[in-house]
Amino acid sequence: MNTKSILASVAAFGLVLGTAACGEEAAEPTADAAPDAPEGISVTDGWMALPAVAGNPGAVYFTIANSSDRNRMIRAADVQGAGSAAMHQMGTWNLEPSMEEVMQLDIPAGESVEFKPGDYHVMAMDLSDSLQVGGETEVTLTFVGGDKISFPVEIRAPGDVPKGEAE
Repeated sequence: MNTKSILASVAAFGLVLGTAACGEEAAEPTADAAPDAPEGISVTDGWMALPAVAGNPGAVYFTIANSSDRNRMIRAADVQGAGSAAMHQMGTWNLEPSMEEVMQLDIPAGESVEFKPGDYHVMAMDLSDSLQVGGETEVTLTFVGGDKISFPVEIRAPGDVPKGEAE
């Protein structure tokens, strides 16, 4: 077979494929549905404290409950209006307060974990000017396995801690 025959065969094959494709209707694009929250997971009492100094990170607090019979593991947090977010836990090291990043956090079956001042929190960095006291934003937690839960948080002024919460 010479080069002209090969090129003619390839061109004819392409014409057949192109013509066949014209007769088909284009498939409707489907929206990727966000994964559902893991069974039994719920979040309540969400709020965000803006920083006292512009440019510093804010902190997000909430209570997450797991009413299922399986442990669930949070692996990431995202805060709408923040450039980045990470889970942290306050603690003490050599009698000095310290803060450590939490790469994953277990939410045991049948239990709740409270994100509160002085303990677990989501640190939100590079905050947008659109985040204003009295407003609201959304937090999304991603679990091992890809499930996610999103929930609203009320935006509060620095130091505006609910009664009964430690600072």
